[in-house]
Amino acid sequence: MKPEKLLQLAREAQRNALAPYSNYQVGAALLTENGTVITGCNVESKAYPTTMCAERVAIYSALAQGYRKFQALAVVTNDGGSPCGGCRQVIYEYLGEIPIYIGDARNLVRTVQTSELFPYPFG
Repeated sequence: MKPEKLLQLAREAQRNALAPYSNYQVGAALLTENGTVITGCNVESKAYPTTMCAERVAIYSALAQGYRKFQALAVVTNDGGSPCGGCRQVIYEYLGEIPIYIGDARNLVRTVQTSELFPYPFG
């Protein structure tokens, strides 16, 4: 699957984000080894530690559905922000060395490998 298509699916997921406190909507699309795409969006809570990032929603959903091998991850924010530290750790632990496409509201901003995104993982 082309990065543009995966980013488009992440943008569609972003529309479902529930971010009433930060107003920072994020969407993610995770491509599994067999071509299935699992999406996620961020969901905020007043009790901030219980908020869940889009990347982890997609990853945990895929894992809960039995997927274990992945080809790529797309993450979309309005300003092209990178995944947070917690998400970087989960990406490292469960996705392996894959391309991560980071996009803004309209386009691909950059492509990084897992090891570039998180060069000194806890593992």
